[in-house]
Parts: sequence; C-alpha cells; structure tokens
Amino acid sequence: MITLILGGNKSGKSDFALDLLAEMDGPPLFVATGKARDMEFREQIRQHRLSRSPMLEVTEVSEGLPQVLQKAKLNFPAVLVDSLDFWLFACREAGCEPDKVKEFMAVLDDWGSTELILVSCETGLGPLPASSAVRSFVRSLGALNKGVAARADQAFLVAAGLPLTLKQG
Repeated sequence: MITLILGGNKSGKSDFALDLLAEMDGPPLFVATGKARDMEFREQIRQHRLSRSPMLEVTEVSEGLPQVLQKAKLNFPAVLVDSLDFWLFACREAGCEPDKVKEFMAVLDDWGSTELILVSCETGLGPLPASSAVRSFVRSLGALNKGVAARADQAFLVAAGLPLTLKQG
C-alpha cells in the first residue's frame, strides 16, 4: 500500500507520517532525503532525529531513492520516505531529474504489498515565485506529487497539524 502525505513547511506532515509508521507491524525503515545546507536546517534535522525512536533504522539517500526502495521493499514491512521534495532537488542538482523521476514512478508501479509512506511538500499554495528557477522546481514538484497521488492507495493533506483525507483506497 502506498500512502502520500502532503503539506506545507512545518505543517505536521512528518509527525503524522511517523504516527502512521508506528501503527505498522515489524521493523520499519526511515529513508531521509534532506541534506543540511545551513545551520537552521541542520537544527531542524537534529530535532527530527530526536523525535524519532532510536530503534528506527534510518538510511540517508540523495538521488538514489529508486534503488534504495527496490532493496527496502524486500527487507522491511514498512518504509517511510521524508521527503520527496528534497529528493527531487537532489536529482535536479545532479542533472538526472527526468531519468530518476521516471525510474521512481516505475518502482511505484511495481511496488507490491510493503507499506510505503511518502512525504512531500504541497506546491502552489503561496504566491507565484518571482524566479524562473523556483517556478520550474514548483512545476516539477507539482507534477511529481500528482504522479505519486495517482499511484497512491491513500493520500492526506496535513494543515496546522490536522490530516485531511484526500484519497482513501
């Protein structure tokens, strides 16, 4: 089963995803995609680490998410990826975005019965970005989220810490 959790920055989407993960059987895998590029984000990552169970197995990934998921679905009953927006940014920065997105979607198309929770920022809820680079990223992330939502069994939007059901499969 694939679950997509969308929300704005600091909306509570990661907390909701961890709550869902805690309800699942067996030892799960947490796949972290964020890379600290400044002190503020480094602190945010540290706080996320402190809020997670020390028993939770964590792997960090950059653009290699499709390969990590292929292996994870064979070894774990549940996988949480937090978050797709950072993964997409890494792919864009590495110059492999179109190929990696296509590869990722193929992994989702052949996912199977392992529980998969995918967290991503929702786009387009704020003003139109002034820079063409940001607009391009927002469009790519919106397309990624739409593609994942089409493949997901269930989807939620988290706003102010409250999960709203978008799709229940």
